[in-house]
Amino acid sequence: MKRLPTTCPSCGSQLEIAELHCLACGTTVRGAYPLDRFAALSSEDEQFLLTFLAARGNLKEVQDRLDLSYPTVRGRLDKVLAALGLTGGDKPAEKTARKPNVMELLDKLEAGDLSVDAVLKTIKGGNDEPSEGTTE
Repeated sequence: MKRLPTTCPSCGSQLEIAELHCLACGTTVRGAYPLDRFAALSSEDEQFLLTFLAARGNLKEVQDRLDLSYPTVRGRLDKVLAALGLTGGDKPAEKTARKPNVMELLDKLEAGDLSVDAVLKTIKGGNDEPSEGTTE
């Protein structure tokens, strides 16, 4: 089946749907209808997305189905997300904030910069980043 063209063959600009026609009754509807973001995916990206969805987002299963390495699958997923405009600033700030490394916390505990309670609270998720100098 032919894919819907998304760019103008003359100038390369994005196309929009201007007319729809009913094959059953012959009705024609005219207007300006933008293409959805999925229409711009390449056939390869569309097939990857279908495989990803069929695997219910399980990258290990996608690896097995496509016989690809994990880094390749991850890269393909990142490429599809970018093509759909789903990269970058779509995550809430608190989710993208850097979580403290347990080893860093233990080093600060050993140096006396943090208390045991502050480290435990941070590790358990009660505090994103303990205050320096919170020792007992």
